[in-house]
Amino acid sequence: MVAQDLPLHHVMGRETLSSLHAGCFQGSIMLTSIADGIMCCLMGKTTNAVGPVDSFESSDGYSFLEVKPGRVLRVKHTLPTRQPEEGPEGPERGVVHCKRKITLYRSGQLVIENLGDAIRSELLHCQNGPMEPQSTMELELSDVAGNASTQGTANPGSSAQQALAPGKRRKRKPKKVVNIDCKKQISSCKGTQSDVVLFFIHGVGGSLDIWKEQLDFFSKLGYEVVAPDLAGHGSSSAPQIAAAYTFYALAEDMRAVFKRYAKKRNILIGHSYGVSFCTFLAHEYPDLVHKVIMINGGGPTALEPSLCSIFNMPTCILHCLSPCLAWSFLKAGFARQGAKEKQLLKEGNAFNVSSFVLRAMMSGQYWPEGDEVYHAELTVPVLLVHGMHDKFVPVEEDQRMAEILLMAFLKVIDEGSHMVMMECPETVNTLLHEFLLWEPEMPAGEGREVEKK
Repeated sequence: MVAQDLPLHHVMGRETLSSLHAGCFQGSIMLTSIADGIMCCLMGKTTNAVGPVDSFESSDGYSFLEVKPGRVLRVKHTLPTRQPEEGPEGPERGVVHCKRKITLYRSGQLVIENLGDAIRSELLHCQNGPMEPQSTMELELSDVAGNASTQGTANPGSSAQQALAPGKRRKRKPKKVVNIDCKKQISSCKGTQSDVVLFFIHGVGGSLDIWKEQLDFFSKLGYEVVAPDLAGHGSSSAPQIAAAYTFYALAEDMRAVFKRYAKKRNILIGHSYGVSFCTFLAHEYPDLVHKVIMINGGGPTALEPSLCSIFNMPTCILHCLSPCLAWSFLKAGFARQGAKEKQLLKEGNAFNVSSFVLRAMMSGQYWPEGDEVYHAELTVPVLLVHGMHDKFVPVEEDQRMAEILLMAFLKVIDEGSHMVMMECPETVNTLLHEFLLWEPEMPAGEGREVEKK
């Protein structure tokens, strides 16, 4: 899926090259990096920006979790004191019947048939009107922008009639057919409920510190929050082998963190590349993942590293270019590049990774299973948050994601960019909290029947 976090597919064009030239005016920092880069080439070693972890003790809410021998992740875990509150009342409250048939043809055509019951039609309301049950949509995998839905809350059924092309379908053997038939109970999640946990997962070059505003906000509301540093990031250990940074290696790390802290109702919040791990966990643990929030995650496409990328350069050269890359990230990651944004980047400990880790992370983004069918199989409600000025991830990609997912809400923040949760924390926190408290409305008469029982 989802986002190529740093300047890979989206921004390593003319704009980024000009940014690199402009960033090279940072004289003294650049000279230091060049000197270190030369030593790297001569000695065959890279400087490690992330030091080893000596202690596994918890202090000030930070813990160090050893997911594998010698592989240690720093985790921010806040367990606030609160009065336990019971979950939703009534066995049928918020129950949704998810019934879907997904057919992928060899031509690349994707046909999605939503076969949910009457409850399904009352779930989502958006600018295009309510979602219709028994609807069908046909999508061409190559046509991303053409089938994009409008901004605001979006869902596949609402655009079904526009996407459907009568007469275009021919009798042919499908490449893959997936049938989904399950019931899910979707309820409001409050901080006072002891079975709710929020997981925050950052992307390439970030750290758990980029979530500072969100961690503080939800902790004060009584939520239990968990935020790990990916391997090689923040204060987690940084193995000096490229295989330690493949998608699968990092996904297994996130699985270990999830299994360690998960409770009955878990909400996954991911940013950019971190969205891929949220999708992976939601697919692996459909009964434990209650809702998912994807921030600037991109489209529902399989991950494959770019063969023509600046990150394929030797590590020592990347080390020399690190100030330019950091400056380019600041320009593309924020809508504005003032002193405030530079301070946010510094406080968030973002882009503070070694050139070796950066290169290994970008070249390790290989996840062929994460295609459109994989995403269409998800039955969990999803909130998509997109910063309109994001130069890494076009809004059309999140619109495409909203079409594919079964239950998706797309919210666009006009004044935000790629690091929208740092730029517009109040807006993002409000959207996230509203989604946590969201609960599907029951059709007329259903609620009264439950009460009579």
